[in-house]
Formats: sequence, C-alpha cells, structure tokens
Amino acid sequence: MKAIILLATLKSEDRSNTQVLVDFFGEFLTRQQIEFEIIKLVEYNILHGSYTHLDKEDDWPEIYQKIVKSDIILFATPIWWNNHSSILQKCIERLDEVYDIINSGEDSPLDGKLGGILVTGDSDGVEHVTGNIANFFCSIGITIPAYSSLGVIWEGHSKDSKKTAAQLKKYYKDNYSKDAQSMAESLAKAL
Repeated sequence: MKAIILLATLKSEDRSNTQVLVDFFGEFLTRQQIEFEIIKLVEYNILHGSYTHLDKEDDWPEIYQKIVKSDIILFATPIWWNNHSSILQKCIERLDEVYDIINSGEDSPLDGKLGGILVTGDSDGVEHVTGNIANFFCSIGITIPAYSSLGVIWEGHSKDSKKTAAQLKKYYKDNYSKDAQSMAESLAKAL
C-alpha cells in the first residue's frame, strides 16, 4: 500500500505544526505497512488553474501522477481563518479536471482510492475544514473510510507559539496516539 501526503503548510522551514503532525502520523502508517511519500507543497511551483496541464510548465502534473499511482491520498493542512491553507486550495482547483472527467461520463481516475485529512489549528475550525475536504474527496471519487481524519486544535499551535518540534510531537504522542492509530488502522483495513 502506498500513500501520498500533500503537506500544505505555508512554512518553508522545518518547524511547522502540520509538518510535525504529519511526521508523527507517519509512524502509525509505517506500523500498518503503508509506505508513504510527503509532498511539501510550498517547495513546488504550482500555478493557479483548473486543469492538470497548463500553457506554462509547473510541478503539478508530476504531483498529479503520484496521486494517481497512490492507494491513499492524505491532505494535511493548517487552519487559516477557518479554512484550509491557500496552497491546498490551489491543489483542489488543479484537481477540478477530475470532476470534469466524471461529468463527461467517464470513471474518475481516483476511483477506489482512500482519502484522509490531517488538520492543525489553535482555536477552532477543524470540523469545517474536514467537512469541506471530505466533500471534495467524495465529489472526485475518493472514498473516506471511518476514522480517517485527525484534527488537533491546541493553543500551542498559535502563530506566536515558540513550541519546538519535540514539544509538539510529545503533545501529539500524549494526546493523539490512539486517534492516529485508529486512523492508520482504518486506512489499512479499508484497502
């Protein structure tokens, strides 16, 4: 089994709440023998648009091919003003072509794939973000199994927080290990 994680942090440096959560969750995927690749989107040139291929070259077609070849697609995003990150929105818009394929009467190239959602925030909005992404997944043929979201709302995620990656990981381990295990097991069983 192969998973791809689209990491939609806006931070290019290593210390990101969402990146630490992805690294933490990756341990649980490994325990389920699920191989995974993390695509840190901020490190790629992804143009605005609603098709896989645009007139100008960018990195999206390569990322899209990795999505198509994966069994599990995970979106990992921070919450910004009660929404997922802007870079994740670009990916959602670029995946709009999958919806066009479905509307033309063809099967989705993502049929049979599983989806999951990882969210970090400091106050609220995880249900809103999770619901929007789940709705999008369902609209393009990705199946959402039970227990396939992990949302962590904690004041330690605030923009001004000086928490280290080790402190974040300890918090996730102490408070979210059971949830992460349930999510990884659910993804493994659903395939």
